[in-house]
Amino acid sequence: MRFAIATPQFAVDPAQVRRFLVRAEELGFIGAWTQEQILGTKPVISPIELMAYAAACTERIRLGCAVFVTPLRNPVHLAKSVISLDQLSGGRIDVGVGTGGKFRPFTAFDSGAEHLVTRFTEGLDLMKRLWTEPSVTFDGRFWQLKDAAMEPKPVQRPHPPVWFGANHPKAVRRAVRLGDGFIGAGSSTTARFVDQVTIAREAMAELGRPDFKIAKRVYLAVDDNADRAKARIGEALGQLYSGFDLGDMTSVAVYGSPDDVVRGLREVRDAGAEWILLNPMFDEHEQMERLAAEVIPQLA
Repeated sequence: MRFAIATPQFAVDPAQVRRFLVRAEELGFIGAWTQEQILGTKPVISPIELMAYAAACTERIRLGCAVFVTPLRNPVHLAKSVISLDQLSGGRIDVGVGTGGKFRPFTAFDSGAEHLVTRFTEGLDLMKRLWTEPSVTFDGRFWQLKDAAMEPKPVQRPHPPVWFGANHPKAVRRAVRLGDGFIGAGSSTTARFVDQVTIAREAMAELGRPDFKIAKRVYLAVDDNADRAKARIGEALGQLYSGFDLGDMTSVAVYGSPDDVVRGLREVRDAGAEWILLNPMFDEHEQMERLAAEVIPQLA
């Protein structure tokens, strides 16, 4: 069982983020991951800029985002940003992508909900070609290029690993077909993740993808007072997802004493996660230390 940690991202003090990342690397976490939320009341720092800062603060830990809602982005710009991050980090970048669903405010991003999956897959195809080919001619529904070059190429070859966020069964199968891994959303329950892993493994067998990876983000809170942990994680998740009308989110979180958290994470591991993205929502430094000292050793 391997573990990544969520990078503090809410109206952060840069010095504290640096201290957190250095310590995460010392503790042996495999990755430090961000997420993307452009609009909303929660003060969330942009993932690309935060990953660039994280690259400057660290030497070994991998850096990722789960996920970029790529239909809201220009794939040429995003492809260039990913290359730049991969170069600056020495080849330590993971790229999470997802459609984001049809409820997104597309008109704010010069985009649209129509042909959402086509826009998503076309944009991903274009990014992969820009990452790998010396000259790209592309005649798509949404984007067209002729004899276009993008240099330098990423450090990682053929390109940084692409992780899919997905919910619908068709999207999970698409992840296996087009991606390098699937990361279950923090906003989904472990029971939902079990169903998604089943679909992913069936697709892996059908498509001959034994190398495809499976992971999950888990929102959590370690606190010897379980009631307090539930209240705090519920409040934090309510703020983060305030624009999505999802109601009480505590059912998706793992919280309570170290033993309670161990039990919750064992369920995620047993559901099929090869690694888990641990995502404290408050007191990140203290939470990371408790996870490293009191939780992870019980899951080794």
